[in-house]
Formats: sequence, structure tokens, C-alpha cells
Amino acid sequence: MRHSGAMKQAARIVFSVFAACIVLFSVYFIPLPFYVFKPGTADVLKPMVEATAAGDDRGQFMLTTVQLSDVNVVGYLLSFVTPYQELQLKKEVLKNNETREEYSERQELVMLTSQAGAVQAAYNKLGVPYRIQKEGVAIQQVYADFPASEVLRAGDYITEVNGQAVATFDELRALLEPLKAGDTVQLAYKRKGVIRTKELAVAVLPNQEKVPDDQKRVGLGVVPVEVQSVRAESDDKQVNITAGSIGGPSAGLMFALEIYNRLHPDDITKGYKIAGTGEIDQNGKVGVIGGIKFKVVAADREGADIFFAPKDSKLADGRVIPNYSDAVKRAEELGTKMKIVPVGTLDEALDYLASLPPKP
Repeated sequence: MRHSGAMKQAARIVFSVFAACIVLFSVYFIPLPFYVFKPGTADVLKPMVEATAAGDDRGQFMLTTVQLSDVNVVGYLLSFVTPYQELQLKKEVLKNNETREEYSERQELVMLTSQAGAVQAAYNKLGVPYRIQKEGVAIQQVYADFPASEVLRAGDYITEVNGQAVATFDELRALLEPLKAGDTVQLAYKRKGVIRTKELAVAVLPNQEKVPDDQKRVGLGVVPVEVQSVRAESDDKQVNITAGSIGGPSAGLMFALEIYNRLHPDDITKGYKIAGTGEIDQNGKVGVIGGIKFKVVAADREGADIFFAPKDSKLADGRVIPNYSDAVKRAEELGTKMKIVPVGTLDEALDYLASLPPKP
């Protein structure tokens, strides 16, 4: 009897340990269908921008980021009590069933486009002659249920279709336009520097429900982007940007300011630590971005004096996309001394800096 009782007790102990392991594994290692957004970093831009005419600046320009992380049960619960964290469903962040890796690749491609816009905006303001150099057609996303989804992935560059070189979006479209659903093409694509070839079928593209069958467009089922670089006519004005794994379009304004400062004879920082965010196009127009509340926190933690925020944008239907107003609210919550400055163009940012007295 004693032996039977000891066996039962041992079994209970083993079961309890096993159950505890299952609970711990579930709590710490099984991800939930959420991402947690939190303040990222405020990174000094000077090391990322290579320019021959680099001066000694008293101040700094900084780009700001948002940190995106998987979340387990513990992280989920902590997000409700930890300041400046927000949860969002993964399916709302990832488009067309893309993976996290594909999301990162898409963000890095968008960053390249943003950098080209920033260089052009700065060159245009400075009167620096330049030319646009086509770098190829890259893939931002691949739609599921298309034959290409088994072969291509975000970050690939399409180099040839049926033996004909592809360097621009118009060239790709012209080669695919005459095809019908079910036709195949011999596609050459580059992945991490290696050229590969594959025969792929084309199919009817999505969102054409109201288009007659004989007029529906076909394609590979990818979202392409034309990658460009900007080359100054004079070598001593050439600027190159290396941003590492930082992705997204929102650093455009700050890159444009850093480039302008590096090529301008005067130090426009005037000794201030200047952070900010905002998309920018070649004409210097600044557009709204996401996650600005987190970026304000990141800038404040790094001791920024000034934070440039895109002006709120009003849509045609009357809705407003807040940026500046959200940044002001977060700054008030922080009780920061950092000045939040609304900008709609590169000129407005430069005019504000020109109005500042040098920092003591």
C-alpha cells in the first residue's frame, strides 16, 4: 500500500511539473496575433550620410523610429500597464498575408524611395545639378494564390522578361500587357545579388470585378516599385546614404535637412539637437506618417531640443490624419521642454531654423 501511495504521489509531482512547463511555455514562448508598438530610437544622421563637403556641426539632426515586436501573454498584459505601448493585430500590419520578413523587406524598399526623394529635395533647394539613375524594378509584395507566390518574394529585383531587360516599371508593364491569363513568361530575377530564372504563369490581377473579362489586366501578382538613385553632376556634391536595417518612408524630411546642412556653408543646426519625422517628395513637400507619438518619446529620451512634426492632413472626405496635434498631446503628457514644430515643406523647416538664435 505504501508503495502504491508513493507511486501516486510521484505521478502527481510529474504531472504538476509537466503542467507547469506547459503553462510556462504558453506564457513565454507562444506568440499572440498582435504586435506591440513602442518608442524606438532617435538616431544621429551624420554617420549615415556620406558627403565630401562634411563640416563640423555643433548640433545634430536625428531620425526617429518605432519599435515593433511580437508579443506573448506576459507582453500582452504588460502593454496595458507600461506607458507608451499599444497593441495592434498582426493582420492589420501585414498586407496580403505577407510574413514579418516580407514586411521588413517592403519597409527597406520604401526607405530607398524615401532617400531618393530626400536627396532630390535637398539638391533642388541648393541648386545642385543632378541626374536620376534607374536601379531596377523591385518587388514590394507578392499576392497569395498567384503562381509567382511560390517563387518570388519581397526584395527580389525583376531583371528580364522573356529575355528582354527590365529597368523601369513602364518596361515591365509593356512586356506583360499583351499577355492573357494562363500565358507563361521566362522571368529572370535577382535575389541578394544572385540572378535566377523561372517560367511563371500570369493571372488576372485583383480588384477588377467590374471590368469585362476581355479587358481585365493580367500580371505576375506582385506590387513592383521602381528603384532610383540620385547622382550629382559634380563628384564633390555627391551624397550617399547608408541607413542599415531602418525601414519606412518617414525619415525623408530629416535626411533632407542633414544633406542640406552638409552641403551648405553654414551650420543650420546652430548647436541644437533636432529630431523629427515626415515623408518628403522631390519638391520638398512633407507628408504625414504613422507612429508619431512613439517617436516623440524616443526624441525626448535622447534630449532633443526641437521635434519637427508633419502638419495634420485633411482628406477630401473631411477626415483628418493627425500628426502635429498627436505630437503636441504626447509632448504635454511627457512634460518635455522639447519644442514641437509643425512643418508642411522643407522650406518651412529651414525658415524655422534660420529664425533661431545660436544655442548658448
